[in-house]
Amino acid sequence: MAENTMRAAFPLSTRALFSRIGIAPLLAGLVLILIILAAVCAPLVAPHDPIYQNPIQRLKPPSAEYLLGTDNYGRDLLSRVIWGARVSLLIGLGVTVMAVVIGLAIGLVSGFFRLADAVIMRIMDGLMAMPSVLLAIAIVSLMGASIWTVMAAITIPEIPRVVRLVRSIVLSAREEPYVEAAISMGTSLPRVLWRHLMPNTFAPLTVQATYVCASAILTEAILSFLGAGVSTETPTWGNIMAEARIYFRLKPELIFWPGLALSMCILSINLLGDWARDVLDPRMGKRES
Repeated sequence: MAENTMRAAFPLSTRALFSRIGIAPLLAGLVLILIILAAVCAPLVAPHDPIYQNPIQRLKPPSAEYLLGTDNYGRDLLSRVIWGARVSLLIGLGVTVMAVVIGLAIGLVSGFFRLADAVIMRIMDGLMAMPSVLLAIAIVSLMGASIWTVMAAITIPEIPRVVRLVRSIVLSAREEPYVEAAISMGTSLPRVLWRHLMPNTFAPLTVQATYVCASAILTEAILSFLGAGVSTETPTWGNIMAEARIYFRLKPELIFWPGLALSMCILSINLLGDWARDVLDPRMGKRES
């Protein structure tokens, strides 16, 4: 009786949960949650001020006071890695929202209106022909370095990828009988786009959004490492690694810890994206397996 009661209260056992979702997505979700919590609670979690310089404590090894040691300015490395997660996640989320919203609107128009499609896709092809990092560096150089400028510079190269995805979905969906019936009944074009075509893009866009977020976080780190990102005074994973590269032979852990945090964050987002793809489109997962 007690066993039946426990099964009713907890119908899904731990083993069944792992088998249904998978170990990799669960671990990826756990790691990503920890990174997000650390970023949100950075003022409470970080043991020291990330920008406070104490030259007397420069390049100290790990200790009870400085768990990961200090950098060349005597700043606590752990605190800087924790605060760096804030900037990376903020830029990743902001770029994802802007790229998906703008790309969805342009993709719907391009896929439905044939005359506009020819012009829009040539513009998108031109943007995709430029290396995303070089284009972002050019935009930041012209507009100045700030978080919002970096977000805009990373968003522009990501928009064509979203546009092409939405356009391909709309091109096939607009030939469906229910869309033709809605048009023949006099339904306005904005309503056709909003109610009949846009819902078909939700599942693919959810998966695409995870890849855009991971790509944005990585691109921001590259820009900061090259000195074209946010201000060097702002603790970001890219800035931390850029400042520590001249001390790589002496203190390789100065690059290792922010690099590990960056790698774990991107890997977790990509694994969750693969899991979302398999759940939302099981046929794709079967084809690849």
